[in-house]
Amino acid sequence: MSPQPQAAVGAPLSRVDGRLKVTGEAQYAAEFDIDGAVHAVMIDASIGRGRITGIDTGDAEKVPGVLRVIHHGNAPTLPYRDNSGSNNPPGRRLRVFQDDRVLFHGQPVAVVVATTLEAAQHGASLVKVEYDAQQSSTDLAEAEPGEPTNYARGDAEAGLREAAVRLDLTYQLARNHHNPMEPHATIARWDGNKLTVWDKTQWVMGTHDELAAVFDLPADAMRVINPFVGGGFGSGLRCWPHTTVAALAARVTKRPVKLVLSRRQMYFGAGFRPAYEYRLRLGSDRRGRLTAAIHGIDAETSSYETFTEAIMGAGQMTYSMPNVSQAYRQVPLDVNTPIWMRGPGFATASFAIESAMDELADRLDIDPIELRRRNEPDEDESNNLPFSTRRLRECYTVGAREFGWHRRSSRPRSRREGDWLIGLGMATGVYDPGRFPAEARVRLDADGTAVVESATSDMGPGTYTSQTQVAADALGLTMRTVTFRLGDSLYPQTGPHGGSATMASVGTAVVDACDQVRQQAIKLAVEDRDSPLYGVDAGDVVVRGGRLHVQGNPARGETYQRLLARNDRTHLEADGSYTGPPTPARRSYHAYGAVFTEVGVDATLGLVRVRRMLGVYDAGRIISPKLADSQAVGGMVGGIGAALLEHTVTDHRDGRIVNANLADYLVPVNADIPGVRAIYLEGEDNDGNALGVKGLGEVVQVGVAAAIANAVFNATGRRVRELPITAEALL
Repeated sequence: MSPQPQAAVGAPLSRVDGRLKVTGEAQYAAEFDIDGAVHAVMIDASIGRGRITGIDTGDAEKVPGVLRVIHHGNAPTLPYRDNSGSNNPPGRRLRVFQDDRVLFHGQPVAVVVATTLEAAQHGASLVKVEYDAQQSSTDLAEAEPGEPTNYARGDAEAGLREAAVRLDLTYQLARNHHNPMEPHATIARWDGNKLTVWDKTQWVMGTHDELAAVFDLPADAMRVINPFVGGGFGSGLRCWPHTTVAALAARVTKRPVKLVLSRRQMYFGAGFRPAYEYRLRLGSDRRGRLTAAIHGIDAETSSYETFTEAIMGAGQMTYSMPNVSQAYRQVPLDVNTPIWMRGPGFATASFAIESAMDELADRLDIDPIELRRRNEPDEDESNNLPFSTRRLRECYTVGAREFGWHRRSSRPRSRREGDWLIGLGMATGVYDPGRFPAEARVRLDADGTAVVESATSDMGPGTYTSQTQVAADALGLTMRTVTFRLGDSLYPQTGPHGGSATMASVGTAVVDACDQVRQQAIKLAVEDRDSPLYGVDAGDVVVRGGRLHVQGNPARGETYQRLLARNDRTHLEADGSYTGPPTPARRSYHAYGAVFTEVGVDATLGLVRVRRMLGVYDAGRIISPKLADSQAVGGMVGGIGAALLEHTVTDHRDGRIVNANLADYLVPVNADIPGVRAIYLEGEDNDGNALGVKGLGEVVQVGVAAAIANAVFNATGRRVRELPITAEALL
């Protein structure tokens, strides 16, 4: 079969939805104008643990415009049926307004519904809640951990004892919050026993299934709409309590209800990257060959759910070593449940592992890149599978050349510019991109245009654009004749929009559907006696610019429009699917990167400034270089935030988050961002998806914090094992 020409994939195209966004025409969850909608404001618990002993709603109910104040004392009982396969653990959800228990500071305890937002806010300020407060447990260092999840190969303790060089290091990583530009919001409307929600979510079907379970609805009585997401970073990967509250309030008041979280409420209403204590004991021989590693990992979770992430993966397969032992323990605390955040697990683990590798390189007086090269595995030693692709050596070579690594001195504090100490650092990045089952539907109309639908999301990576590129090439159409629709549970189902999975999963389903439609048209043409393509072998026909023609003979062919019109066809249609990765796995499938940074540290003040950064990535086929650059810049910026700024502070007396705002929780701004550059190695990874992609959104943050910390050491001679790196740590 002749290869289908590729004109859109690989081209640095601008976003197809860009104009909608810059003109304000793109509608986000809270911006839909739903007739008759009223407003809801939640009241949050002011204690960290205990019980509600009384709620006085009298003054609030006297406020003009207030319709109802709903709480556990008057809310209807919700079924919360088992929902195996949803995005919440069955039987372990936070059951809003169903009892008097308070499990964490900020838990929703009541909601005020009013005809205006101002009335709802005023009413909420007048509700008086009394509690029987108990001492809450919110300190990771003081709480009792749960049973560990273990991994082992070889004999790590013996390997460590026999190692010529041993390191015993403990790293502390602060809790981070996602802080997307768009706050979480839901509009809920009941039409009889059917529920529609307009919700900020990264998983349309997950929210659909969860609400159907909470309210015991059949699947066809539930609809979720979400065409645009103003940033997510993982915060939208599950259905949060406020969405249930909005739907409950709409049912009680019999009015559509809009509920938008305040910025403060985002800190206890929509998850976070958990805090970690990560102890790493590392052993090697005198030449730097790793012999053993023992990982002790403690992470915070909530008392009512157990949150886990892929924190163990990087320590099992990034480097070759015969002896590895890991113990991953969740520490139940009186907090809301964490959630995945960009580069989940791997970004956290990489700070410990890559910082330790730098310490080992310094101890042995080996260049950090050379140490990593000496420990490159031939296969994934965690499962003995060959790598689908693994081009880290090339990432190191290209990165060192392009960044000027040869100018780095191994002696700390050897380069100075005025008051600034200058240092270079690097780190390896690795991530396990997700691949989930997905479906898509394609309709090619008689006018030569196509519509593609899938219930995925676009939180910023450019799903609208990249899927349009894939569809346009598969159908042989131009970008402007293809419309991609997403964000509606009525569309074909997909998995979550996260974990670097969307391009491989949804993109493969789109290609499948488009290939079917194109083949339908080709079959129609070669069997049509009136077609110029009659009798041609179908495998010799390609489509470009909406015109079917013989490969190598563009003059012999016709357009989709002529073909369909002559055959009295209004459209051609097909459903495509992707079933997920091969089972059992045939290869180890990861994305890789090498991150290089240059920092300046003020020798007097201890201030750290990232001066430049380069990432080199083995991420398979790049569908859209322009979108890829946006992803890389965003990931590196996120890594700068984690390394130098972001730190959620909790008052352990009552569980209150002290800095639940963007004045005190610091994120990078333009002045913090240096020259950032990304390079993508050419090539494809065809293990398990037709596009040859790996997913880029996560790996671009992995390793950034460690590279910065390693550069800080090179500049100052000071090892910092706690994130974020503060001026106090360097003085």
